[in-house]
Amino acid sequence: MKRPIVLLTGGGTAGHVSVNEALIPVFQERGYEVHYIGSHDGIEKELIGNRFPEVTYHAIQSGKLRRYFSMKNFTDPFRVGVGLLQAKSIIRKLKPELIFSKGGFVSVPVALAGQLSKVPVVVHESDVTPGLANKLAVPFATHVFTVFEKTLNYVPEVKATCSGAVIRPELFTGNQEKGLSYVGFNGKKPVIMIMGGSQGSKLVNDAVRKELKTITEVFDVIHLCGKGHLDETLSSHASYKQFEYVTTELPDLLAAADFAVSRAGSNAIFELLALEKPMLLIPLSAAQSRGDQILNANFFKSLGLANVIEEESLEQTSLASEVLQLKKDELTLRGQMAANEKPKTPEEMVSLILSFQK
Repeated sequence: MKRPIVLLTGGGTAGHVSVNEALIPVFQERGYEVHYIGSHDGIEKELIGNRFPEVTYHAIQSGKLRRYFSMKNFTDPFRVGVGLLQAKSIIRKLKPELIFSKGGFVSVPVALAGQLSKVPVVVHESDVTPGLANKLAVPFATHVFTVFEKTLNYVPEVKATCSGAVIRPELFTGNQEKGLSYVGFNGKKPVIMIMGGSQGSKLVNDAVRKELKTITEVFDVIHLCGKGHLDETLSSHASYKQFEYVTTELPDLLAAADFAVSRAGSNAIFELLALEKPMLLIPLSAAQSRGDQILNANFFKSLGLANVIEEESLEQTSLASEVLQLKKDELTLRGQMAANEKPKTPEEMVSLILSFQK
């Protein structure tokens, strides 16, 4: 008997893929054949392909609406049109029970194709205010799930529910000793993990390395600096281990970390919250984004769940003094985190999603 099919989409950044990574095993356990629509060269292709070789990946054309001048702004609408035709062809062939969209511009033609094909489309929005891709996709959605209660003010009330965050279960399986062994730390100093997002951040990288001597007097540092951002002159530093990015080692490294410095993407900060890691957030500036990370960071700060430093002030502020303050605030932050509502399990989220299947 042919298994029912569920079609997932989302890409552009790791944040648009991580929830799908958490849900795929649950869909499979429940007897569904999982297919994924992403872009030809987005990070989603590598992440899904490496972790789930049994999931069929379908690459389509996709465009992007940029906040700056680019000649691609004139050609990308045509790519979206091609992507729509490709997505519609894939959907017609697969006949999925449901489409689940995590966002990113590759998801827009998929959501539209789903509506045109009369397949239920469920959209998930992680940020306080919907991103542009999800704004475009929401009119084609059967239902919208949000992480933040406040987000319900920005989507149609009749087809939206606040479901809370979804956390990858493997993050809870990390082993502290394995993590310390992987980076060669002896555990005598607290460990701080510094992450600049899936693409890395030159500004954050420079701030860390500028004050590395002061920071490593107190902390051992695990630095995820982004592809192409390694500093080979620091490769032998005993208290500083840098990686472009990590995959299977991440749970162990998080288990080894006592503190975190991070961008303020929704998935990342809710994962750190679930693991109860006191965090210093450096949200992407409004000049480089639509300001969603600033809203996320300030929301966490208002609840006493994180310290925040604005990117614009990073060059004038001592990062070392900020991470030392984070250490001083450890007990207060941990107390607030422990009292916070726990995130949805992937099993609970899949049940909510499947309630909208055909």
